Amino acid sequence: MALLRAAVEATGEAILITTADLDEPGPVIVYANPAFTRLTGYAAEEAVGRSPRFLQGPGTDRAVLDRTRAFLMAGEAFRGEALNYRADGSTYWVEWLITPVRAGDGRIAHWVAAQRDVTERRAYEGRQALLVRELHHRVKNTLATVQAVLNATMRSSVSMPEFMNAFTGRIMSLARTHALITEDQAQVASFEGLLRAELDPYREGGRISLEGPNLRLPSDLAVPVSMALHELTTNALRHGALGHPGGRVAVTWAVEDAPDGPHLAWTWNEHDGPPPSLPTREGFGMRLLNKILTAQTAAEVGVDSDADGLRISVRIPLTRDRAG
Repeated sequence: MALLRAAVEATGEAILITTADLDEPGPVIVYANPAFTRLTGYAAEEAVGRSPRFLQGPGTDRAVLDRTRAFLMAGEAFRGEALNYRADGSTYWVEWLITPVRAGDGRIAHWVAAQRDVTERRAYEGRQALLVRELHHRVKNTLATVQAVLNATMRSSVSMPEFMNAFTGRIMSLARTHALITEDQAQVASFEGLLRAELDPYREGGRISLEGPNLRLPSDLAVPVSMALHELTTNALRHGALGHPGGRVAVTWAVEDAPDGPHLAWTWNEHDGPPPSLPTREGFGMRLLNKILTAQTAAEVGVDSDADGLRISVRIPLTRDRAG
């Protein structure tokens, strides 16, 4: 018995031994090991003589307790999990295995409950479930985006090579954005990171200027914004400042407070390029800025032509959690 007691007191799992009666005020705790004190904050002398119900609280699932009682009434062991409360009022998730101890005549004399803290495991499982739901939602949105990009690129392309180049570039831009999002534990992408993904190849010689605060965007904003930035970069290469020796692109952004909440305000400014000319037909890039970006982010988009290049002004409403 001394050896058994030493083993029980050395184990890392909380051990409770209670009386057999299940009706209140029972069962009554007759023994609690040191691990129980470490788990709950209650000393053994504070627990002995009380029912384990004193560990329960408003967040404890009644259905789990009812199942536990049903098994124990039938004389069977039961394994379950429930939310319990420590001495300081904090909560923890406990997994327990309750088994009967029978007397010589076969009747149940005591219950032994082995308990372990599974709070971290439950939190991890919750995060995993959230990520799976987010992934499912994002895959559906991505497939819809790819279909929209495909259809729009086909409508705006006059040849198969033009279609292939435009479509491949847009899909690669979409892939880069998703890589940025999935690499972040919070599933967000920085606005500057989206800009650099498109513009870093053209930074040599100080042609690119980026100025603004650190701002992280969730996936529902990052994807349409990155697509808009890709179209602006492509347009600047084909018709604007980046396709002209000495041409420059300056992007500035800020978070502005407004009566209806914070807004991301950013300006794309091209300098020292060819004089901008109005397009003869609306390409996919302009449709994305004027329609898709507006529809998906409720953005306000302004397109102006300065003497030395194009100027695009965008204002996107941010919820409070998007303003980080």
